[in-house]
Amino acid sequence: MVKDDIIWANLIHLSTNLWIDREQEPWDCDKVVQPYLRFDTEVWNESVAKMVEAGMNMVVIDIGDAVQYESHPEIAIEGAWSPAQLRAELAKLRELGLEPIPKLNFSACHDAWMGKYSRMVSTDTYYGVCKDLIAEAIDLFNKPRLFHLGMDEETYPHQQHFAYVVCRQFDLWWHDLYFLFEQVESGGSRPWVWSDYEWHYPEIFFDKMPKSVMQSNWYYGESFDPSHTYVKAYLDLEEHGYDQIPTGANWSCDTNFGDTVKFAKENIAPERLKGFLQTTWQPTTPRWRETHMRAIDQVAAAKKWWESR
Repeated sequence: MVKDDIIWANLIHLSTNLWIDREQEPWDCDKVVQPYLRFDTEVWNESVAKMVEAGMNMVVIDIGDAVQYESHPEIAIEGAWSPAQLRAELAKLRELGLEPIPKLNFSACHDAWMGKYSRMVSTDTYYGVCKDLIAEAIDLFNKPRLFHLGMDEETYPHQQHFAYVVCRQFDLWWHDLYFLFEQVESGGSRPWVWSDYEWHYPEIFFDKMPKSVMQSNWYYGESFDPSHTYVKAYLDLEEHGYDQIPTGANWSCDTNFGDTVKFAKENIAPERLKGFLQTTWQPTTPRWRETHMRAIDQVAAAKKWWESR
């Protein structure tokens, strides 16, 4: 792999309704599900321009309920983009050298964007909706080479404050995951998931997870101690021969992304290290503008370090 093949991606939220739903305790209003779009065009445009300046080449867009799907218009929230508006923006991104990738998180912990269907998990109706949405997203994004399905944090501790808790386990979790993979692959894209299931069930993960699925382990701390479960996962994925896009963030500190790049370069074979994904885990709104700008600056610095080696 030559340096130009490395993915330098940023995750941006068009939809923010993958976070807290059905809560029993007060939360930051930016993280509580709302029936309207929370998205600022100026922050988006500034982020895009800065990504281009930084030399980034991919933007992963969490579209959720922020699109007026033709297959399921009932999902769209107030202010959701029309398919034509989304297509136009995606075309603009491509012209700027940014490859747009769709993200729909089907984890039962992060699926509030699905509206009423989030309470129909693993039913025939649910499978039909998932199939329709994935097919439509692939069409909207012109058969993207990757499709991020999320699938992280589907555990009770992550939902303990929800009034309605859903945790698929054992073969049901895998059945549904394989179903999602099949929908993505039938549309001509490659499935991409978060890898944290491996933290809890490594033997099962490596027995059942197809090598065809792109893996993004994520770790947002400062210490890259290889004995730490979240850090060790990078090494375990490499040992078992999975393609990886390691994911960092400035969610908890400003050194993580750069250190993620350095750790990955030292520990993951070039043929399996496909790139890097930066995350802020904040809405695309003026309140979080500086956080988004710092995140992109951190990618620019890490990319400069990478290219100097």
